[in-house]
Amino acid sequence: MQDFIQFIRKQGVVGLATGFILGGAISKLVSSLVEDIINPLLGIVLGAAGDLSSYSLHVGGAELRWGNFASMLIDFVVIAAVVYFGFKGLGLDKIDFKATASKELKKKK
Repeated sequence: MQDFIQFIRKQGVVGLATGFILGGAISKLVSSLVEDIINPLLGIVLGAAGDLSSYSLHVGGAELRWGNFASMLIDFVVIAAVVYFGFKGLGLDKIDFKATASKELKKKK
């Protein structure tokens, strides 16, 4: 049991789990932003009230749902921006995890 607890501490499993939970919450928030605010505004700008994801192009017998793809692309870009600026804002880009881990190992010896 002691080895398991040390594994959790060393590998940052709790931090990883917290990141997944927060990532899911941010994903839902961004999806709502895109679906409920950005898509309707883009629908108005494109000349029709409604949801951007409902736009499609019919070519022959195929239906190309470019609006749904555009909606997912906007969703991805907003999530990527939130993660990037959150990472930068917390100063995590300046942390050298390998150097920190090697310093901790040297202290223990």
